Amino acid sequence: GLALAYCGTGSNKAIRILLHTAVSDVSDDVRMAAVIGLAFVLHKTPERVPDLVRLLLESFNPHVRYASCMAVGIAMAGTGDSDSVALLEPMLTDMTDYVRQGALLGTAMIYMQQSDTCNNRKIKTFREKLANLIGDKHQTTLTKMGAILSTGLLDAGGRNCVISLGSRNGFTKMTSAAGLVLWLQHWHWYPLMHMFSLAVTPTCTIGLNKDFKYPKKFEVQCNSKPSVFAYPKKLEEKKEEKKKRVETVALSTTAKSKARLARKKAKEDAESGGDSAESAMDVDKKEEEGESKKEEEKAEGMDIDGEGAKEDKPKKKREPEPTSFRISNPSRITKAQAEVCAFDLDQRYRPIRHAEKPYGVIMLTDSTPGEEEDLGAVKTPAAEEEADPPEPFEWTPPGHPDHPDTKVDEKESGKGEGDEKPAADSTAAN
Repeated sequence: GLALAYCGTGSNKAIRILLHTAVSDVSDDVRMAAVIGLAFVLHKTPERVPDLVRLLLESFNPHVRYASCMAVGIAMAGTGDSDSVALLEPMLTDMTDYVRQGALLGTAMIYMQQSDTCNNRKIKTFREKLANLIGDKHQTTLTKMGAILSTGLLDAGGRNCVISLGSRNGFTKMTSAAGLVLWLQHWHWYPLMHMFSLAVTPTCTIGLNKDFKYPKKFEVQCNSKPSVFAYPKKLEEKKEEKKKRVETVALSTTAKSKARLARKKAKEDAESGGDSAESAMDVDKKEEEGESKKEEEKAEGMDIDGEGAKEDKPKKKREPEPTSFRISNPSRITKAQAEVCAFDLDQRYRPIRHAEKPYGVIMLTDSTPGEEEDLGAVKTPAAEEEADPPEPFEWTPPGHPDHPDTKVDEKESGKGEGDEKPAADSTAAN
């Protein structure tokens, strides 16, 4: 209640009360709520939260440690701040399972909408860690649950949404604040997880004309490399490689031993009256032919190696990444990306308020209204196709006489009684 009442005010009095409650209250739930409340009070100055909860992360109380992880995650959501990630990193290996859950959720919030190059590519390692935790049989249920939720947070809204308690102009959005508070109560009642959709805000940029249609030829200049704000690559399924059968190589010693055995057998045949001379000659000829073939193969191999050395394949030169690029309309532009974006005032469509950052809905003017326009229209929810409603039905709880399962049980019991009656009649006849 205190956190929502002072949400976004940065009141020192409220912060003092929350910190005092976090270290002195007898109830673990109250202490946990007090620490998380710091993120709500300071959401307009989020960089203060990690410093405030730094000592609380080392608390002996696991509930306080969990709340500290969540507070850092909520405050620094979508920033990719390396210091905040480093602060939560030791908590990923905490002894308590729900503290590990909080560390996973907090780190996922910080990494929302970040590309693979964020934080020296550590985000890729974090994604792999989440996949391993989900598939690990030895992890506790709460840790696995944290890994699953974190995977959803990283890709929330198709990576087009981020947790935001403030509007574009700096006003506190009470709907987002209330939705986030309700989502945090999944600790007590898990269906409240669905309230997370109220806390996220789409980070889209769309330019509209006077008819509220978007011109497709309007573009925004981004003075940064494309990889810095690119979508993460999609996961690729590993194809199973078929194991090739390796042929066994016959050693020269084994060949000689076989020849020796063949000679011995030929001599034994000669003693018994066979054509010994001819068989011995055949064995010698086979040995000579085998050695000559080996020498020829070696010579051919040497020739092939020589040819390969002469014919060097030209290496493909890696083209340098451009330092700027243009963003089409409409498109995703994150808050961090908006800082390095600018309007191109030389194009046909120009913003009415060109001094503002290219973020959110932008109203445009047409410098050449007489020319043909290439426009697109956004469909309203009412215009979108929806599935047909289900047919009318009456719901009956389990155990009710009209419930389908109850009727099936009655039929089965009736059949069983019917089978028993003829047996009883037959015994009476006997």
